[in-house]
Amino acid sequence: MKIKIRRQDTADSAPYWQTFAFADEGRITAAGILDRLNYRDDLTDENGVPCRRIRWECSCMQKMCGGCAMVINGRPGLACGTFIDTGQSSLLVLEPLTKFPVVTDLVVDRSILQEYQREAMMYLGTRATPDQKEYARQYSAAKCLRCGLCLEVCPNYVPSSREFFGASFVNSAYLLYSSSEDRKKEIRKQYARHFEAGCSKSLACRDICPAHLPTLSSIAYMNRHSR
Repeated sequence: MKIKIRRQDTADSAPYWQTFAFADEGRITAAGILDRLNYRDDLTDENGVPCRRIRWECSCMQKMCGGCAMVINGRPGLACGTFIDTGQSSLLVLEPLTKFPVVTDLVVDRSILQEYQREAMMYLGTRATPDQKEYARQYSAAKCLRCGLCLEVCPNYVPSSREFFGASFVNSAYLLYSSSEDRKKEIRKQYARHFEAGCSKSLACRDICPAHLPTLSSIAYMNRHSR
């Protein structure tokens, strides 16, 4: 099969496509394919032209870090969790996420997710007496990988707007609000400004999330406690 990758040498350079030949290895993840390509003694494209190693991010290889988020055959996903049947597929297309600045090849800069938290001053303050009824939901909401897939598929998210912060923000808002003693009012205000006013409830974020965050539940909780 062929592996077609959208590459970019530096953040300031123009992107280009490069295609590699890959032998049938049965069912393997997209991350495994990238590993196999980079492990070659000499990496060449499908025409035998030498090229540098493919740059991409990974850490755990177990869908726990979110580092390998990319667009795979037109659909955002984690490379380590997306399986390809190399015997049945003739082409695999890999691209970097489109809503974050490209650093190089399949590596993007997702630091904006942390910037949103700082900009909205999302911190806990004094912790409230824990509500045991919220334990399960808090545990689930805290599993966010900061992979950026929710923003990649969100029809309302525009990186340049600096207004709507997306699904990872609402889950953080829920965690802080449900745990806070003295900052509920400010957290609720930031939620209304940076999420509630811009969300159209498409729920694409919920469907794409590799950690299966309870985003709809977090939204419902925040809306309910604003009344």
